[in-house]
Amino acid sequence: MKKEKRSNKWAFLIYQESTPEDYLEILESIHVPFILSPWHDKDVNHTTGEFKKSHKHGALFFESLKSYSQVSELVSEKLNAPSYVEVVMSPKGMFDYFTHAENPNKTKYNINEIESGCGFNLEQFLTENSPDLLGQLYQVMRDSKVQEFADFTDLIAEKYPHFLQFIFDKSYFFKVYLDSKRFNFHTKKQKGKSNE
Repeated sequence: MKKEKRSNKWAFLIYQESTPEDYLEILESIHVPFILSPWHDKDVNHTTGEFKKSHKHGALFFESLKSYSQVSELVSEKLNAPSYVEVVMSPKGMFDYFTHAENPNKTKYNINEIESGCGFNLEQFLTENSPDLLGQLYQVMRDSKVQEFADFTDLIAEKYPHFLQFIFDKSYFFKVYLDSKRFNFHTKKQKGKSNE
């Protein structure tokens, strides 16, 4: 008899039409760290051209190894989810799948709509798996009108709260850039006045 696959990281799928409205509370009651993608409500079936049913991809992170049947039974009973589950082979790949970050042919989903709970460290997960995070935050900083580190930190806390810890960890880079941005702004302003 074939031995059942075991892992401590399992991925699953829930459909909006059949998932209980209190799915977050249900997941919290299981006491296992979890993460869920945004609702994928704009995915297109390439065969039919129609929208797929709205769904979320999720993952459970157990402290010990669990079998396929244990996890399958858990998600189907608690969340009314399909019984098919699979081992998470790559958290980076899972992140890309959650948001379609690396697939230009698919609809991009908002990173701020990722849900998590039961102690799952979302900030660390996003920091470690978001492609070119520093580049993305640099663009936000460059395109904003802010010139002070405090204002930039407030902007990130308001619009991208998952990345606040990353800003703290890389504060030297952001502070030096903002100091330079402010200096250049004032220099150009002074030159403009002297040319009048």
